[in-house]
Amino acid sequence: MKITCLVDNTAKEASHFWAEHGLSVLIETEEGCLLFDTGQSGSVLMHNLRTAGFVPSQINVLALSHAHYDHTGGLPIFLQNWWATVPPRHEKPALYANSDLFRERFSHRDDGLTSIGLALSRATLSRYVDLRLSDEPQQVLPGVYTTGRIAGRSEPEGRSPRHVVREGQRWIADPYEDDLSLVLQVERGLVLLCGCCHTGLLNTLHHVRAAFPGEIVAILGGTHLECMNEEQMGRIVQVLRECGTPQLYLNHCTGQRAYVTLATAFAGRVSPCPSGTTLTF
Repeated sequence: MKITCLVDNTAKEASHFWAEHGLSVLIETEEGCLLFDTGQSGSVLMHNLRTAGFVPSQINVLALSHAHYDHTGGLPIFLQNWWATVPPRHEKPALYANSDLFRERFSHRDDGLTSIGLALSRATLSRYVDLRLSDEPQQVLPGVYTTGRIAGRSEPEGRSPRHVVREGQRWIADPYEDDLSLVLQVERGLVLLCGCCHTGLLNTLHHVRAAFPGEIVAILGGTHLECMNEEQMGRIVQVLRECGTPQLYLNHCTGQRAYVTLATAFAGRVSPCPSGTTLTF
């Protein structure tokens, strides 16, 4: 499998890739191409997709890690371009996500509550994609699976105190029920591809180790460790050692302090993953 980071907060130096706060990853397999998340704006996604040598119609299937705008904001523009480049009456592309994807989500900002969820309604999105929503793990392509809903969260989560949802007449902390990651089965074991890990990196690791056979050989993407304190980071280092110290390719919401902690603990096994990064497993 070949993995290319299309959108990240930073871009590879001396490249033609653009950066923005968000995440999108292209996965190439012998069975097809998968787009995991779509970044924030769409314009950055489309520019970087072309820079990587692709057109939208080459992508067979989509998956969303969760509904936040920096992971789904590029979806409308991508789908417009996808339908403009496929033959007439082409079947809809499949889109995999959690069943809680369409719940309204908000963030407390200086000017009040701001909607940060998916901009497209279920009815609108259903006109353009074949929605495949589930709390259970799903096979997206041969060898590529969603984690399903991350339950049993005994470890700290990647939370923001600003994120809220409605529950009846009340506002409550976002439970991040829609958060999922991808699991890629490669020759040496499993690759865990994270979007934001709002449910917590360790909770996600425990879930994957229980649900999928094989050793986790690499972790990629956003891990939302910027909110973790020193004690929590020590626990993360401990669990990663118990997992055999997978190779780490970290970006988006990981946080600089957490990145330095992990790079210090695992010398030579931690790398950044900006837009334009390509990895082969």
